[in-house]
Amino acid sequence: MSDYLVIVESPAKANTIKKYLGRKFRVMASKGHCMDLPKSQFGIDLQNNFEPKYITIRGKGALLKELRAAGKEAKRIFLAADPDREGEAICWHLAKLLGLAEDEACRVEFHEITESAVLQAFKEPRSLSRAMVDAQVCRRVLDRIVGYKISPLLWKKIRKGLSAGRVQSVALRLIVDREKEIGHFQPAEYWTLTVRLDAGNFEFSANYFGRKGKKHIPATSEEINSLLDNLRDKAFLVTSVKQKSRRRMPAPPFTTSSLQQEASRKLGFTSRRTMMVAQQLYEGLPLEDGIVGGLVTYIRTDATRIAQAAQTEARQFIAREFGKDYLPAKPPVYAGKKSAQAAHEAIRPTDVRRTPEQIKAILSRDQYRLYKLIWERFLASQMSAAVYDLVEVDIAAGDYQFRAAGSQVLFDGFIKLYTEGQDEEEAAGKTLRVNQETDGLTPVFACSLSGLVAGQALTVLGLKPMQHFTQPPSRYSEAMLIKALEEKGIGRPSTYAPTVETLLTRGYVVRENKIFSPTELGSIVLELLMEFFSGILNVDFTAEMEEKLDHVAAGGLSWVEVIREFYEGFTKDLKAAEERMEKIELVPDVSDEPCPNCGKLLVRKLGRFGHFLACPGFPGCRFAKPIVRETEASCPECGKTLVERRSKRGRKFFGCSGYPSCKFTTWDVPQKEKCPSCGYLTVKKGNLWRCASKECSQVLYERQSKRTGQSQPLPEKTGTKPAGRDAE
Repeated sequence: MSDYLVIVESPAKANTIKKYLGRKFRVMASKGHCMDLPKSQFGIDLQNNFEPKYITIRGKGALLKELRAAGKEAKRIFLAADPDREGEAICWHLAKLLGLAEDEACRVEFHEITESAVLQAFKEPRSLSRAMVDAQVCRRVLDRIVGYKISPLLWKKIRKGLSAGRVQSVALRLIVDREKEIGHFQPAEYWTLTVRLDAGNFEFSANYFGRKGKKHIPATSEEINSLLDNLRDKAFLVTSVKQKSRRRMPAPPFTTSSLQQEASRKLGFTSRRTMMVAQQLYEGLPLEDGIVGGLVTYIRTDATRIAQAAQTEARQFIAREFGKDYLPAKPPVYAGKKSAQAAHEAIRPTDVRRTPEQIKAILSRDQYRLYKLIWERFLASQMSAAVYDLVEVDIAAGDYQFRAAGSQVLFDGFIKLYTEGQDEEEAAGKTLRVNQETDGLTPVFACSLSGLVAGQALTVLGLKPMQHFTQPPSRYSEAMLIKALEEKGIGRPSTYAPTVETLLTRGYVVRENKIFSPTELGSIVLELLMEFFSGILNVDFTAEMEEKLDHVAAGGLSWVEVIREFYEGFTKDLKAAEERMEKIELVPDVSDEPCPNCGKLLVRKLGRFGHFLACPGFPGCRFAKPIVRETEASCPECGKTLVERRSKRGRKFFGCSGYPSCKFTTWDVPQKEKCPSCGYLTVKKGNLWRCASKECSQVLYERQSKRTGQSQPLPEKTGTKPAGRDAE
């Protein structure tokens, strides 16, 4: 018999911490919540201060019986669920089920699963926080009211299976509004002008800036032609050379949101995949010499704070592995959001001395890649700033001004280890700025520019005007959507992944090539919600509600008053919607292909993994088949057309249309052109076009610019890993 019972929410977490506590402790897992609102009924007593009706979750009866029996045998019970509102609520319900007193010091809280952190936490148990539980109850009740009152209305007016939610509906609005922006966008013409100049001992390019010190962007061909005429026979002289250094600071260590964004940009992970792998790293894995331990700190956090001991450890590692030049004089302090929970740290390795390469052999591929990302980001956040030498040259041609600029790294600092990824919009904006303001020069040319002097005459080698058109805003990638939700204060880090999954599962949006687009159904649902529930879909309302939940968690606000204030206006909107919302008939997209079973024309439908054809006679006739998208490429094994398919997890791949007689597949996008060396299939992976043959694996060329489509040939053999099923 054990003296103490410890209950955590995860079996993996239980297996890890039982290694630290010794034989006197029995560690069991509740496997998440044991109590929740019923699924089959509303579960909120509107007449009694919105009292929630919690019931034991179906299937948890046997587990609770085991926990009660173990609790009766133990001298003392400790509750050690995750250190957040959900974890506090899990502990609260367990305390009720096990008969623990409200003021009993049974709550154990730790932010990393390491032996020292766990043992220290058990020395400082506390009583349960009713305020934190109230905040979780408030959120749960609020979401239940919105979901269970609006969703049946959507079933009645559109079709069954639809849902509305406080956070998911606002996220859908962002995606739909962006699609409208793109649809209404009118491209505007503009021109740039580049001059190629000879300084005597080197050549360089400069971009047209404006006239008489004022910025000017030619908008028409007439303007650019007039400018070219006015520049004819003009002398080009250097008017000023400015040289300065700039420091670039590292990004702060990861929060949940920034981890999801960066894993999407750099690893191609969905937010759900990121959180699943991060949870594995947090809960603990078998390490060297049979030791089991958590590799990263708690993964649901919006704080950038770092414990002093962790900073000291990181500084010692940096000084030893990189040198003292890479160590800032003082440990950096990163400003966090006002709403960030002060008790939490940023996501970091539990032991920075445990490098990714040291433990690569015991990690899965996903675990290794995500751990490496977290380890590098944290270590880089504690390193010295990078220092750049910037050179800006102003050139006059009469009244007209041109500008050339370049930079070179004087000291690489943190970028020796890590550089932050960019979203498409940020990258496009940076490219445009480079085109308009700099020459994109190599460090050699940047050094040469600094040798120019005011009054120096330059020889014109050529003028190159280029026509451009403004581009519409980009559709949201998962990283961009999460960033927008965070910036607008919508939801919490733990809600981003389920929000995205709900939008996809309900068929409100589709994700193609990692980019979200709203479906017709999503647009219709949002239009109805905006007409009758515009207050809930207001970004400011959602952000203000998150702040109120924070106040409830801090003990400064009553959760009942928060719900009552919301419900008064909501009931009026709901009544108006029930009376005036029109029924929408979704017209099926009928194809010209008959059902092979009953002869009815198949209709196009949207499922979890994209569009498919199905018989309209369902459920009488259940025939369905995927919509096959043909490529222009031929199967290298049998010559038949390659088609796009989906794996069981929804991942896109390409296979032979002759399946199952031919089973050729590839994850990479097949190309029409054959390999010039061996005649095999070529594929596109990222920016690289290469031969798909493992024996050849020749890289043909690399795409340089999304906007211009220009490509640069690469050496015939690059040593790059061949394309294939295991290439990501």
